[in-house]
Amino acid sequence: MAGDRETFAQLIADDRAAHESGDWHGTLLDYLERVRDEPGIPRLAHARVYDLVVGEGAITVAESDDDGLKRLHKDEPLKLYNFFREEFFGIERTIAQIVRYFHSAALKGEESRQVLYLMGPVGSGKSSLVEKIQRGLEDSPPFFAVADSPMNEEPLLLIPRHLRREFEKMLGVHVEGDVSPVTAHRLKTEFGGRYEDFPVTLRRFSKQHRVGIGVVPPVDPNNQDTSVLIGAEDISKLDRYSEGDPRILELNGALNVGNRGVTEFIEVFKNETEYLHAMITATQEKVIPAPGRHGMVFVDTVIIAHSNEAEWQKFRADHTNEAILDRIVVVKVPYNLRLSEEVKIYQKIIRHSDFHAHVAPHTLEIASMFAVLSRLEPTPRCDLVTKLRLYNGEEVVEKGKTKKLDVRELRDETKHEGMTGISTRFIMKALDNALSDNTQGNCINPITVRDALITMTKEADLADDERKRLLELLQDTLHKQYLEILEKEITKAFVYSYGEQAEALFQNYLDHAEAYVNKTRVKDRGTREELPPDEGLLKSIEEQIAIIGTSADGFRQEVIAYLWAASRRGERISYQSYEPLKEAIEKKLMTSVRDISRIITKARTRDEEQGQKYESMVSNLLSHGYCPSCVDVVLKYAANNLWKD
Repeated sequence: MAGDRETFAQLIADDRAAHESGDWHGTLLDYLERVRDEPGIPRLAHARVYDLVVGEGAITVAESDDDGLKRLHKDEPLKLYNFFREEFFGIERTIAQIVRYFHSAALKGEESRQVLYLMGPVGSGKSSLVEKIQRGLEDSPPFFAVADSPMNEEPLLLIPRHLRREFEKMLGVHVEGDVSPVTAHRLKTEFGGRYEDFPVTLRRFSKQHRVGIGVVPPVDPNNQDTSVLIGAEDISKLDRYSEGDPRILELNGALNVGNRGVTEFIEVFKNETEYLHAMITATQEKVIPAPGRHGMVFVDTVIIAHSNEAEWQKFRADHTNEAILDRIVVVKVPYNLRLSEEVKIYQKIIRHSDFHAHVAPHTLEIASMFAVLSRLEPTPRCDLVTKLRLYNGEEVVEKGKTKKLDVRELRDETKHEGMTGISTRFIMKALDNALSDNTQGNCINPITVRDALITMTKEADLADDERKRLLELLQDTLHKQYLEILEKEITKAFVYSYGEQAEALFQNYLDHAEAYVNKTRVKDRGTREELPPDEGLLKSIEEQIAIIGTSADGFRQEVIAYLWAASRRGERISYQSYEPLKEAIEKKLMTSVRDISRIITKARTRDEEQGQKYESMVSNLLSHGYCPSCVDVVLKYAANNLWKD
């Protein structure tokens, strides 16, 4: 205990020392010397946020180790920003648009005088994106500010306008704006106009302490008070100061607080139009009215607003809002449409929660599949499951050939895709419900989660046609998809050293296919005999993916050519290298054990040999992430649903 106490004390002391070592106090004259040496110090808010994001680095899609992402975006010059990568999944385009906005605004382009507006469905990540930027500011180094200023103003604003051009030449910076009435009054009364002696200090961004991060919640339309935005006059001081005295000002509105940093407008269009004019003035003119009769106040803040699409469409439909619409940069934040990324979303949520139940293999995959399928729009080019796999960057095999569909064309056909469907919150509620129904086993699996999703969908407040569509996805599409996954899982559990056998079958196929294509003979690896290619072996594998007759010759040539090109590129060749052949080999292995796996899983009583095989299968499943509770459930489910006699 004593040791813990010392550790706690040391941690506190180290943290306090680190903060104190970062403190700085001086005058404007001292600050000018700092700026002369580091001209990047007096950055405007947009440049500060942009530097924050790009400062953690970025990679191109081509440099990513995600093969699916590479196939999905091909030659697009899309960047993946490390600042967002660990927390946001499947919205790379959205993030790229946000960074593009900050880049242009940092260069003082038109975007620097426009509101960044994030529009998307509930639970798509709008608030989380803003919170990430706010946390980034809080974790960033402190910034220099006028001491004791309610708006933490840039110290260079103390320089009189008639001298700024000279100072700008010497410092290599541009000075924009004026100090607030409060600071101007202090400069005159406390320092006699000697601005060079005005104290300057370091401040840290803090949402909690309202330093550089302002938040505007939705306000009751019947009781909207602009003091939430621009502060107010403290009427208790009117007995001491005149109405025009700046000392009665309380510059504590969200736009005052967000000066030098970010101001967030939550559910922005729930506010009346008149209420938004202060927001537009702040971004377009970079000034806001001071409370009472105190003129205008310069403000340097990034304004980020967000709401759902219905509110946006309603606001846009009113032609009287044209002036505001012209000053908004709209970035859509759709739901994620990549299966693998959706799984990562739930893994992240579970990792950061108190959800400690065992999650059976493929549980999150099945739940994610439902979420993504619900967000996709149908197309005559392919079915929804194929579209899901293509959007996931997978190679879809059809009749022995990789399906050739341009994902960009599929996306372009459906401009609204991802803006409707099942939210991540709905899925997390289903996971919670599935667990509450299985507290004894403390485990959730694809079957219990699908049942929970079905129950929730039936009880949800949905239109009848939408409820019918979602139930069809759950009861038909998802059911079939899970049975395919389950059959493959059981096959792998039955086949001893599944990977080794698949690899051996692959190498055997290659030997005979190469000999067949080149019209040579195969040298037996054991006897060293030279034998003609075994067409029976080749056909037994190819027929698994409907390659029969004359199409076999072309398929064998394609396999050899593809793998030869891959080996030239230095890629490691395995049975998973060529998707059509991989699928054929896996189906061949499944066929070889289907009968025995069906008999053993369905049997109520087993002889000694069957019992040993069953125990071996269970042991393999346990080693692949299943627990005793979910093994029992999935094997019973397989016995009842997978193989129909």
